[in-house]
Amino acid sequence: MSNQEFEIGQRWISDTEAELGLGLVLEVEDRLVTLSFPAAGERRMYSINNAPISRVRYQRGDAIRSAEGLKIKVQEIVEDGKLLVYLGMDASGASHEIDEIDLDSFVQFSAPMDRLFSGQVDSLKRFNLRLQTLEFMREQQTAPTYGLLGARVQLLPHQLYIANEVGRRYAPRVLLADEVGLGKTIEAGLIIHQQLINGRANRVLILVPDTLIHQWLVEMLRRFNLQFSLFTEDRLQDLEADIGDDEDPFADVVEASPAVNPFDTAQLVICPLSVVAKSEKRLAQALEASWDLLLVDEAHHLKWSAQGASPAYLAVEALAAKALGLLLLTATPEQLGVESHFARLRLLDPDRYYDLAVFKAQESSYAHVNELVQSLLPLEDKAKEALPEQVLTKLREVVDVELMDTLVATDGVHEREQLLQRIVNQLLDRHGTGRVLFRNTRQGVSGFPERIVNPVALAAAEDLSVTGLYPEQLLRERFGDGWTMMDARVDWLVQWLKQHRKEKVLVICATAQTALDLEGHLRLSEGFAVTAFHEGLTLIARDRAAAYFADAEDGAQALICSEIGSEGRNFQFASHLVMFDLPTNPDLLEQRIGRLDRIGQRRDVNVWVPYFSGSLQEKLFQWYHQGLNAFEQVCHVGAAIYETQEQRLQAFLNSGTGDWGSLLLEAKTQAEQLRAALEQGRNRLLELNSCREDVADEVIESLFEQENRLALEDYMGQVYDAYGVEQEVHSSVSLVLLPGDHMQCAHFPALPADGVTVTYQREMALAREDIDYLTWEHPMVSGAMDMVLSGGFGNTAVATIKLGPIKPGTLMLEAVFLLNVAAPNHLQLFRYLPMTPLRVLVDINGRDLSDVLSGEKLLPLLQKLPRNTAQQIAKQARETIAELVKKAQLAVAPRQDALLTQAHENLETKLGEEINRLVALAKVNPAIRPLEIEKLKQDKRVLDEYLSSASLKLDALRVILAT
Repeated sequence: MSNQEFEIGQRWISDTEAELGLGLVLEVEDRLVTLSFPAAGERRMYSINNAPISRVRYQRGDAIRSAEGLKIKVQEIVEDGKLLVYLGMDASGASHEIDEIDLDSFVQFSAPMDRLFSGQVDSLKRFNLRLQTLEFMREQQTAPTYGLLGARVQLLPHQLYIANEVGRRYAPRVLLADEVGLGKTIEAGLIIHQQLINGRANRVLILVPDTLIHQWLVEMLRRFNLQFSLFTEDRLQDLEADIGDDEDPFADVVEASPAVNPFDTAQLVICPLSVVAKSEKRLAQALEASWDLLLVDEAHHLKWSAQGASPAYLAVEALAAKALGLLLLTATPEQLGVESHFARLRLLDPDRYYDLAVFKAQESSYAHVNELVQSLLPLEDKAKEALPEQVLTKLREVVDVELMDTLVATDGVHEREQLLQRIVNQLLDRHGTGRVLFRNTRQGVSGFPERIVNPVALAAAEDLSVTGLYPEQLLRERFGDGWTMMDARVDWLVQWLKQHRKEKVLVICATAQTALDLEGHLRLSEGFAVTAFHEGLTLIARDRAAAYFADAEDGAQALICSEIGSEGRNFQFASHLVMFDLPTNPDLLEQRIGRLDRIGQRRDVNVWVPYFSGSLQEKLFQWYHQGLNAFEQVCHVGAAIYETQEQRLQAFLNSGTGDWGSLLLEAKTQAEQLRAALEQGRNRLLELNSCREDVADEVIESLFEQENRLALEDYMGQVYDAYGVEQEVHSSVSLVLLPGDHMQCAHFPALPADGVTVTYQREMALAREDIDYLTWEHPMVSGAMDMVLSGGFGNTAVATIKLGPIKPGTLMLEAVFLLNVAAPNHLQLFRYLPMTPLRVLVDINGRDLSDVLSGEKLLPLLQKLPRNTAQQIAKQARETIAELVKKAQLAVAPRQDALLTQAHENLETKLGEEINRLVALAKVNPAIRPLEIEKLKQDKRVLDEYLSSASLKLDALRVILAT
């Protein structure tokens, strides 16, 4: 361009920032042109030679509007020097003229034809990237596991089965009761993530014990990219103060304004349970806000009996009655008694669980079904032989007769195994609390390591041999910071680290001060690569410490934690745990070991316990090891035993008084009795229903297919290039992303101003929580795809083609259409009508050449054009292109009808079959809620109506000129 083409008062539009509206030339000097964008209140300065802007030239027949709101249809364009004047008539037929400078600045061009005819022609790369985005969006929406891919988790069958089963439901109300270490928090996060992505939920409230609020906040962010707001009492007071400051200072003089509910200021909220349990005001505010999903962690702490209930239980009961969905999390569904178990179930469905006696009778009636299921396992063995007649008789009483007749008449082992699986599934569907209660146990889930306890008896100075549980406190009083030089446990730890330099070790002690002293001694005095992790650190500092420990090459050998190290974080890449001291609560001991003893741990977990011989530390070790067997097994019974022995145990540990032998023997006897009772009462019917292996395998296989990591990496590389995001290699499987100096957008989704490190590899993401894990469902990826599709990015292009059969000068149009249905997100229309691009290639005679020249064949044949040339072609062939668009619409109409027919069939198949299944199950299983069935029927009726109103929308067009 030369500066003669610019004139003050001309209207131009930005090719890369169309959202700015019409720009006005303010200044032209030397090699620069300055544009003002009044609609956005922005100014931009461009180099004249390569400015990414296009002159706005309306044509005859276009409808335009002035800044004052005058609307006319253009009949004539007059050039006044280098400026334009538009002549036309308004709706009443009166004649008007609008100078170019007076055009409405709030106009944006995003429709393909509008952009093309205004001179906004995209590159072939951008056009192809838009088509790729449409295709990838369709693939994601049609994936059966849509909503489960984006989490930073291992693909574990039991977790994914529960998430897939529950996350797809409307307003799910379930109790997640997996044993410790099996990942209830992950299951809950997967369900929340899927509900949010699928539009089933928008507002979520999580209530947790005060000590777990930060753990949940970090877990939701790091694993699921969900940014929850933390509503402590202090935060709520601050919000109320901020809201008050924003109100009209004279409002109380004229009319009092209604108070704004602080719970309405965020969509995703984590709140300590104590806040709503102790304050009637906060409970009222939480009840006033609407919640699509309520989650309550540690639900076994909610106390209820027929005589009364705790404030926490009453608060949750009130919120559960108003929230659509409810997730209760507990590791002890029945260990606290049937009454306590019933209390939690009545929160889920008070109409179903209304009477304790009735509940007990129903549960006992399912015992024979449990035995029947046991008699069919393992399926592969039972399929090889004829079932006993008494088993067949009992099965005919509870299973469809037609299914049983087919089983009896079938000889093939594989076929019989499949039939037996269908019978088991039918039993699981129809009986017990399996639809509302999910419980996996370690006996039923493989992949756990062995636990090995290594007691280390150490000699101590005589005056330390009978001290309390924390000898370092006495040593610190005597020697100050130098106590670490006097403690034999520290010397043992130093020697252990020297002998195991290639091993990662987690060291946990009771207090932050002890952790800091140990870390300082090991790092400064002994020269070890160690780092501290304690409650005095910020969340970012904790992340850095954990990342330093996780680094396999240059990271810390040991992480020295206070008790907070036993909460929330998982360090299964390490296999050694040193307990510098012992907690007195068995649950806390299990939490410590649980940082390493998790699914995914590939080696045996070695627990090292140094203690002074003859000390109270040794006694507590004996109580845990000889009494509870809590080191080498998960101790489900520890809390119950501790409750009965707490006073006597604490009395002995505080003063050394009491009969230690009888206390130890009693603990051992009680532990054996409780374990036997738990095993005898083990509900295999429930466990089988909590993870159907055949379904879980299908879910994992689908996720592997959906992941498509290499395609994602290539796609996002193109997106970064298109928008000006800088990429730097961080490692062989990770990148550093930074905002570029010439970004093509004001803000790139989920990209901080100081950049971010990302990986596409799940293994790296699991090892390094400080690195973002990019999947098709990550906010950066989904946000980038929305950014590409929501505006005019890449929806126009002009190219040439040289192909023998096509006469030079022939004009063709490649058009991409979408079916437009404006249905609410919660209806999940994409399940039945995914975003499917309908591509058509037509010539001037209306012939459909799509099959002859598919997208894959056409792409390598196209040649790009200089921008000015492309603009001239679009301008000169305007009428022909408009006619080609009409012919393209006619050509694509049959495919539109076929797509709508398929959508109606999908609706009937997927939703209709699910409705029929639940209606049939409701006749034999009262756990099926009528509300859920009615909601599905209503959704089906509404979706049918929306599909009937579908219309065709032109999404992108490419003009192709044969040469």
